Amino acid sequence: MPLTDLSLDELVQYRPDLPGPQDFDAFWDRTLAEARAAGGAVKADRVTDHLLRTVDVDDVRFPGWNGEPVAAWLLRPRGVEGPLPVVVSFIGYSGGRGLPTDHLLWPSAGYAQLVVDSRGQGHDTPDRDPGGPQWVKGFLTRGIDSPENYYYRRLMTDCVRAVDAVAELPGLDRERVIAAGGSQGGGLALAVAGLTRVAAVMPDVPFLCHYRRAADVCGEGPYQELAEYLRWHSRHLVEPAFATLSYFDGVHFAQRATAPALFSVGLMDPICPPSTVYAAFNRYAGDDRTMTVWPFADHGGGYGSNPVAQLEWLRDRGLGVS
Repeated sequence: MPLTDLSLDELVQYRPDLPGPQDFDAFWDRTLAEARAAGGAVKADRVTDHLLRTVDVDDVRFPGWNGEPVAAWLLRPRGVEGPLPVVVSFIGYSGGRGLPTDHLLWPSAGYAQLVVDSRGQGHDTPDRDPGGPQWVKGFLTRGIDSPENYYYRRLMTDCVRAVDAVAELPGLDRERVIAAGGSQGGGLALAVAGLTRVAAVMPDVPFLCHYRRAADVCGEGPYQELAEYLRWHSRHLVEPAFATLSYFDGVHFAQRATAPALFSVGLMDPICPPSTVYAAFNRYAGDDRTMTVWPFADHGGGYGSNPVAQLEWLRDRGLGVS
């Protein structure tokens, strides 16, 4: 697959001027305050009908958007005393939390892991609020008529509330929460880092960044939903659509995030163009930010090599497991 975006030298310098909404912080402060005020209990039930011998699994429900229950898996290495550092994992586009056997890396390395279902995308957390009309199949234009109605307002709120839930789950260290994910999960991890306190964030090939650039140049994947929506609607809806998206852009969350950050990018990625990833990385507010570059990689990034890089990076920042 050929390079279809900027050269690496250009990417390193790529800092587009993307002014955010003036009420961005007020919008998110209100959104999260309303979700927290809705209440709801965190519940964890031990799962026993699996054949895993070295990992304990809990089926978790925590209150998310509007206090609605969100499903998650909590996996921990069996027989290890806490409090454990915990990787809060967010899922790629159109996926859910899946099965516990899909998530054995982090507990095998000694971490706890909270795997968060994506409302409406996974099988265990419905999106009960349709959030306005939807014109294109998928999630990227669901409720795009306003920030209040937009789908990712609900999903990003769920993800912040997942970090809140860590404090109520036994055996986890609230001071060592690591937000992580790839693609959509990477964009959600970046949003969480900009909206609440975490010890570190690891966005891999993140989606949900620099929407306008993505809609202009992307040849595959979910960003094409934006182009399809705008293709069939009047030109006067173009700017309102991108105005809504500006409340959910990883570039603006990055400007508010200060935790140590490990990004990754594939320079041949046709789904999340490298320039959109660098737009967020180059605006990241924290001093400790690292980009792992996979020069010949597509949207899979570093594939099996990436977890090794993550484990080493966490160890070097005192977030390893002894």
